[in-house]
Amino acid sequence: MPVKASQDQAWCRTGADGSVTLQLHAQPGAKRSEMAGMHGTGASRRLKIRLAAPAVDGKANAALCAFLAEAFGVALRDVELVRGATARSKTVRIAAPARRPDRDWR
Repeated sequence: MPVKASQDQAWCRTGADGSVTLQLHAQPGAKRSEMAGMHGTGASRRLKIRLAAPAVDGKANAALCAFLAEAFGVALRDVELVRGATARSKTVRIAAPARRPDRDWR
């Protein structure tokens, strides 16, 4: 069960098991994969991530999972796309991250 996040970081929740759940806004077709700031306001605020992959045949989702696995220092199998497989708004869960770059992403 996730721990409540502060109003400022509602896009990121840490679970009791140490997992991290992120609310993301994906932008496929970018020049390179990178964190690009915040998207939206209030409760709908999400972390925006640009992806160097097209939104075709799941390529953008695969690029997103690979980007997050590398950023959080986990294996690809520890990154789970929970919600939003065909949408830009996505929910991703990362099991037992070795690094926490989300603390610097605001």
